[in-house]
Formats: sequence, C-alpha cells, structure tokens
Amino acid sequence: MKNIRSLSPFSLVLLFISFTMSISQSTMTTAYPILMKQFGIDAAAVQWVTSGFMVAMTLVMPLSPWLLDNLHLKKLLNLIVATFLVGTAIAMVTPNFLGVIVGRLLEGVAVGALFPTYQAVIMENTPKEKRGVAMGAVGLVMSSALAVGPIVSGIVLQFGTWRALFAFFFIVLLALIIFMQGQIQNTHELNKRDFDFLSAFLLIGFAGVLYTVSILPSKGWSLTLVATLVVSIALLVFFVIRQLRQDNPFLDLRVFEHRGYLPAMLLTGMSYSGLITATVIMPLYFQKVFGLAPLWSGLLMIPGAVFLSWLNPKSGRLLGQIGLRPLVLIGSTMMVAGYAMLAFFGTKWLFLAILGAMLLEGGNAFIMMPAVTAASNALPKHLISHGTAIITTMRQLIGALSILIAGILIGFFHKNNSYGLSLNLTAAWFILIPLSGYLLASRIKVEK
Repeated sequence: MKNIRSLSPFSLVLLFISFTMSISQSTMTTAYPILMKQFGIDAAAVQWVTSGFMVAMTLVMPLSPWLLDNLHLKKLLNLIVATFLVGTAIAMVTPNFLGVIVGRLLEGVAVGALFPTYQAVIMENTPKEKRGVAMGAVGLVMSSALAVGPIVSGIVLQFGTWRALFAFFFIVLLALIIFMQGQIQNTHELNKRDFDFLSAFLLIGFAGVLYTVSILPSKGWSLTLVATLVVSIALLVFFVIRQLRQDNPFLDLRVFEHRGYLPAMLLTGMSYSGLITATVIMPLYFQKVFGLAPLWSGLLMIPGAVFLSWLNPKSGRLLGQIGLRPLVLIGSTMMVAGYAMLAFFGTKWLFLAILGAMLLEGGNAFIMMPAVTAASNALPKHLISHGTAIITTMRQLIGALSILIAGILIGFFHKNNSYGLSLNLTAAWFILIPLSGYLLASRIKVEK
C-alpha cells in the first residue's frame, strides 16, 4: 500500500479508471456459455467477444502518442471513458449478438487508448528515481484485476444476467469519472501536428496480425488467412518505412536508437508471454487433467494473481535499490522453475501445478513493470509516450503469438500422447522463453 500512497491524486484517478476497465476486459469469458445459449451461437463465434476487443485495442494503442500531443489530457480522458460507456451501454441493451460485438469493439478502442496513455502520463509526472515505485503500484493494481475479475463476474452472474455485468461496469465507471473530474489535470505538454491518415490506415497491419494469430488455433490455415497475414505484414513494413522518413512521425521509432530501450521492450513481451500462457494452460490442467469444474478452475487461478499483486510493489522498490538486471535474473529463474514444475509434476499433484502457476506469474512481477520503467528511463521525456505505445502494442502481439504457439504445441503433442503429457511437453518447450531473459539481461543498460 505504500506504493499506492506515494502516487499523486491524479495518478490515482488514472489507476482507478484503468483498474475498472481491466476488470471488464477479463470477465467476459465467464459469460461465454450464457451468451452461446441466449443467442444460439457456437464457441468460435462467442470468442469474438474477446478477440474483437483485443484487435480493436491493438489497433488504437499506436495512436496514443498523437492523441496525447493533440488533445488536452482532461478532454482525452473524458473522451476515452465516454467511448467505453457508449460501448458498454450498447452491449447492455442490444437485442442481438452483433450489438454485443459492436459494444466490445468500442470498449476495446477505449482501453487501447487508455493503457499506454496512463502509463506514459504517470511516467512523465514521476521523478526518474521514483518511477520504479510508481510502476510497482501500477503493476499491483493491474495484476489485482486478474484476481478480482473472475470473482466479480461470478458474483454478478450468480444473481443476475449477463446484461447486469455490463450494467455494473457502466455504473461504476460513470460514478468514477463524474466524482473525479476535479482531480484530472492537463499535465502533458501539447505538440499539435496534423493527423497522418495514411499512417493510421497502415496500422491496420497490427490488427491483421493479431486477428490472424487469434483466429488460427480454432480455424486453421486457409488461403484467406494466409492472404490476411501477408497483407498485414506488408502494411506494417510500409508503416515503418513511412515513420523513418518523416521529421515528425506518427509513431516515433527513434526510441530504438536509445541504448537500453530494445532489450527492456523485449523483456516486457517475454514476461507477458509467461503470464498469458499461464492463464491459458492452467485451466486445461485443472479441468482436463484433474477433472475440476470451471468454477474451481477459475478460483484456483487466484493464488497466482494474488502472488503477483503481492510481489509487484516489492519489485518496484527493489528496482531503485539493485537495478533491473538482478530483477530480470530473479524473474527469469522463477519462470523457468514454474515451467519446469509444470513439465515434471503438473499432472501428478494439484498443489505443485498451482505452485508452478504462481512462480510463472510471480516471475512476471520482477520483469514486466520494472522493464517498462527501465525502457522509459532510457528515453527523453518527449519520447516516453511513443515508447510506451510501442511496448503496449508489442506486448499484445507477443501475448497473442504465445497463445497460438501453446495451442499448436498442445495439438501436435496430443496426436501421440495423453492430454496431460501434451501439456507437460508444452510447458517444457516454453522454458526457452524465460531462458532468453538471461541473454537480454546482459544487454540491459546499467545506470551509473
């Protein structure tokens, strides 16, 4: 709690709003069976409640530096929250499933604009020596949402309908933005420039890549999917070329010229890969191997999220005391141990499976937010918003790619092995990801 109290009232406003939106992001999977029954849709269709949200979020994230530079922060924050409220209202009252998707897309747009914005603003308004503590608080709040999300959705759905779930977030967020208007400050210095429509169009490539890797596990390869991926990559190549040729680019890629930024960015993706993989394979262990009900499967994910929340503030303080490199080594070792525990003991003892998940998520606390802090510290103040936008976008893409690889490996191993052994082998191969943390640690810029 010391980390939370160290933040300014405005930073706390940003965290409260982001926390609410984060919970809404993680609660919808609980409502899948209800939505399938109500609208008569299959599992592939209902996945769009989450996939559409992620695609919209990733598409908007790179726009956040332009939004910050061209709109006063108070206006921008109100616009973001208003977009989320409109989307939530549409999903809440719609008579058909298409309305739910439209509402979730608008929610994704709002979250995609908010996440890099609030992290950049907190960084800009925090002295460099205190950024580790501030981002520890950010990590605490955001990881707590992982634990709170399933609990909130379970309680609401126990006593109400899926529409009540949207109504809950609408009321909470509306109350937050109304009562906290006086705390919102225009702290970001404007740097107005024309909107680059071509660059914005080329950003569709991010959404195309994310769509491909999200839909591939359920649909498999097809000519349409291959074409989508090729076109998306081509758009991204043109986007990069255009940014490098402009004096005042839409998304300033000169952040990669600053020593220490690239390895820190890759570390955030690596750690997020472990976190998102745990949320995918652990329910499979609990349900497919140990035969637990979905409710218990969700409840058993809470220890890992609570462990992550407990460690985040500590890692934030340690960043200023011992630096990023030792934290990365600690976090990477915890993640290697977590994957190894799942690989050797995940199907034998439930307790060790839970402990493996806790190590995976706990290792994330020592890497992701400290690496975000280090990446920002490597940049001048005017590039922090650009650096944060790139990190959050790449983190989403790496997370989606990790889910795809996990699905492919599980399917490949399951052809000749039991489902439990397939999960063990998948966990064993994923050890390679945190092992890269040791290599990246050697590339970290050491503060003098």
